[in-house]
Amino acid sequence: MKNKNLLLFRTLLLSTSRRNTYRYSRDKKKRGKIVGSAVASVLLYAMLMAYCGLMCFGYGLIGLIDSVPVLCALTIAAIAFFMTVFKTNGYLFQFKEYDMLMSLPFKAKTVAASRFLYMYVKSLPWYLSISASMLIGYGYYARPETAVYPVWLILSLFLPLIPMLGAAFVGFLIARISAGFRKTNLLQTVITFLFVLFFFFLRFFLQDMFANGKAEQTLEAASAMTESAADVYLPARWFSDAVRKLDPVSILLTAGVSAVLFAVIFHIVGRSYRSINSALKSHAASKRFTLRAQKKRSPAAAIAFKEFRRMTGSTLYMTNGAMGEVLAALVGVITLAVGSDKIVALVTGGAPLEAHILRPAIPFIVYFFIGMFATTVCSPSLEGKNYWIVQSLPIDKRTLYRGKMLFNMLLSVPFMAFSTLCLCFSGGVPLLETASYLLLGFALCAFSTAWGCVCGVRHMRVDWENEVEVIKQGPAVMIYLLPNMFVVMILTVLVVFLGMALDHVHIALGFTAAAALFAALSYRRVMKLADRT
Repeated sequence: MKNKNLLLFRTLLLSTSRRNTYRYSRDKKKRGKIVGSAVASVLLYAMLMAYCGLMCFGYGLIGLIDSVPVLCALTIAAIAFFMTVFKTNGYLFQFKEYDMLMSLPFKAKTVAASRFLYMYVKSLPWYLSISASMLIGYGYYARPETAVYPVWLILSLFLPLIPMLGAAFVGFLIARISAGFRKTNLLQTVITFLFVLFFFFLRFFLQDMFANGKAEQTLEAASAMTESAADVYLPARWFSDAVRKLDPVSILLTAGVSAVLFAVIFHIVGRSYRSINSALKSHAASKRFTLRAQKKRSPAAAIAFKEFRRMTGSTLYMTNGAMGEVLAALVGVITLAVGSDKIVALVTGGAPLEAHILRPAIPFIVYFFIGMFATTVCSPSLEGKNYWIVQSLPIDKRTLYRGKMLFNMLLSVPFMAFSTLCLCFSGGVPLLETASYLLLGFALCAFSTAWGCVCGVRHMRVDWENEVEVIKQGPAVMIYLLPNMFVVMILTVLVVFLGMALDHVHIALGFTAAAALFAALSYRRVMKLADRT
């Protein structure tokens, strides 16, 4: 293989392939985990395809099937951009095998490009799941020519490239800026937080803009909005013209522009790649220090403090582990400042819905943010190749997992309490009802912590080469995240309907008992798994 990019890329794939582990490993337990992870991934892909397929069928039923190609391109672009922003720091910069790769006779841009290709291929199944399901919906209603199907699928390979390249370049700029500062991890974390928060609140700004008469809130306007977005994001327009009209110019533009941008961006990245990684991997030592007495902590508290230091030392871990808590606190502050009535009107698009009807859903609304990620999902795997040190410590596994669960509780409960109090005070919730919501929120945090630990221990992976593989792409994270998210959405709607007929305090106490029961069962499961590992 003469191409150095492909050579490095192929070697990286082979070294991290779980298929090879399954083929050559004699460890039945390890092979079973690989099979379980594959089954879980297939189920998650099936859920994503079902959601996208239903969305396409909805468009077809109302006569907007021509907007589906643009919708497909925009959906893939948005997901690819945000997924890559979070992964760039771990895949392109500060990865473990950096010193070994840079000692080989390859240019810096070649190393960076091969790492990007690896990140692209690892995420490709998600994008193809979206594209294939939307193609099925489009084919069912539009009845296009036979040639449209291969063109759609082939161009789907190029759709994520441009947004991923843009996100990688943003990550490069963040790393370039932060490389000149001592607190590089802190600065990267702050910049990433601000970047994500900007897009989070941009969604509400756009929704408010359309709600105030600047665009018609009809189904036809939804199609017009996607078409307008395609005029701004040209690759979506090219993809739409390529599959709807089989336009050869659009086909060439979709593929050609991606290749040109790839070459240009990694030429720019390659010029500063060594200096950025060197600055990020080195830390200035302060000359001013004082010798202080060491504090005595219980083993669980010491493990929780160690987990805190691990989080603050990793931008990727920090942005994923604490983003939900920050969003929950901001939502609470904004609701307190603006008023719950205006927030409800904004979210519901001005529907005639009184704010007090949504009061029973407050704990689940807060938990939607707090519970989107639990540190216990990935913290067992983050021990990585140092796992043997953990096994040699004079503490049992039960204490180790109790410490990891303690850290997640210390992280999530204060933010949960603050956000819940803000929402209750803004909505004029009575004191007893507020107390019941706090109790329910605590039980939900306990469930999230214990269930996340079950997923983290049950699907532990310590043979990773990059922390992205366990923080963003690990099977434990996927098994925890998607079912948890969909269940919370269903429960949010359910408690609103129950609140119309039952006392709100009784509803909260009933769900508190259920959440506490599931938390206790999950905790018991963790203790059993601790005795086996």
